[in-house]
Amino acid sequence: MPDRSQPPFADSAAPTDAHRRRFLRATGVAATAGLAGCTLWEPTDQENGADGNDPDPDVADDVSSYASHPDDDVAMFRRGLRRLGYYPDESVPDSVSVNWSFPINNVGHTAAKSSPLPTPDGETIVIAGDTGFVHGVQPSGEPRWLTETGATDLGFHGSPAIVDGTAYVGGYDGDLYAIDVETGEIVWHTPSHELEGTLAIGSSPAYYDGTLYVIAEYGGPSSGALWTFDATTGEPTWHDDRIWGQAHPSPTIDLEAGRLCAGSNDGVVYCWEFPSLEFAWTYQTGGEDGPDGEEKAGGEFNLGAQIKGTIAAHDGYGYVGSWDERFHCIDLEDGTEEWTFEFENRSMANPALDPEENVVYTGSNDDHVYAIDCETGEQLWATDVNGSIIGAVTVTADAVLVGSYDSHLYALDKETGDRRWRVENRGHVSSAPVPRDGRIYYAERGVFSNYWDDDVETTLEEPGHAYCLVPDE
Repeated sequence: MPDRSQPPFADSAAPTDAHRRRFLRATGVAATAGLAGCTLWEPTDQENGADGNDPDPDVADDVSSYASHPDDDVAMFRRGLRRLGYYPDESVPDSVSVNWSFPINNVGHTAAKSSPLPTPDGETIVIAGDTGFVHGVQPSGEPRWLTETGATDLGFHGSPAIVDGTAYVGGYDGDLYAIDVETGEIVWHTPSHELEGTLAIGSSPAYYDGTLYVIAEYGGPSSGALWTFDATTGEPTWHDDRIWGQAHPSPTIDLEAGRLCAGSNDGVVYCWEFPSLEFAWTYQTGGEDGPDGEEKAGGEFNLGAQIKGTIAAHDGYGYVGSWDERFHCIDLEDGTEEWTFEFENRSMANPALDPEENVVYTGSNDDHVYAIDCETGEQLWATDVNGSIIGAVTVTADAVLVGSYDSHLYALDKETGDRRWRVENRGHVSSAPVPRDGRIYYAERGVFSNYWDDDVETTLEEPGHAYCLVPDE
């Protein structure tokens, strides 16, 4: 068995509370109630070198500024390791129509839904649903395979990573799955009990050099851990369980900066040196005490400062929104704050970032999409999309794509924020829009009645669908 007390790329690790969770359970610490990664908000009216850890310069030089991975045969959530959500080779048509759709989501859980992910060759679209099924479809919408997993209660909310013909995805059963993209067969399956009893894996795996990096969630106490896995076998190789709060965002890796970081429901960004995985720093959103801050299970929970979105990394900085109603620019070297931008409501969107223009695009529960200057934190434009944004923003060569809680997918002009078009759907659009070869793929939540009324049974009115848009003739 591998030595899980050490990082996979180093002879020694920084001190961690490797057995803290087991100890706290044994001493009867109560778990925080609630579902992992669950959104708790009520509806409104309307994404060089650490000290002693200089990364391989050849690796850094090979990393594309937008794909952010040296291997072309890799596809990931937000397009790459730096989670930029940037597609400079794709343009958005002046008008679109729905080419196909089919039902995939039946669960009322309000977390963002899994995003469709095309394989590197574009021949198969892998779509994970909250019913526990994973679909492989052709760009035309013709099914290739359908795989049932054990994640049948809350299914999948994280998106796959696809490497060399294998799709890796974590489920809300706390298990990690590897699925053959050609056949849909499960290649390997790492169960929750091998990961100290994970409650859920809501993050999307990051892949680099044969290793998967995954954030897992726990319920007793409310906490999380960064895990590494051998991508070939699914064998867990190391973990660090210092995270508090049930961490939902995906890990972000900046090879040039030598950092891996992720936020959590305790309002904290956690950062490790990469690839050594020695712990580097924490950054607290919501101020020193944070709104509604209190001690729980030995950890500081800033309950008004949850981080739901995945960090976008660019030029040595990380960009992420928080429930503290601010968007944060953080120096990845030491975790210091560069600037913050204030919203009029909490933010849980995954930002997108154009590294050529040095502009970051994000959203808030104040119903607006924002374009913000990466260097100054100044607003360039803001556009009302009539609903909260809890999924992911995508930026292309000429447009910004974003789903809204008003059940529309929007295309906005990249320079001005003006609406170019919107497409009406069924449920809340909460996945990342993914453009590929002139098509746009995305997914929505199911349609529910009485969702916010505790006295009346919640009813699924219509399943949420996966969609493909194509240019109008």
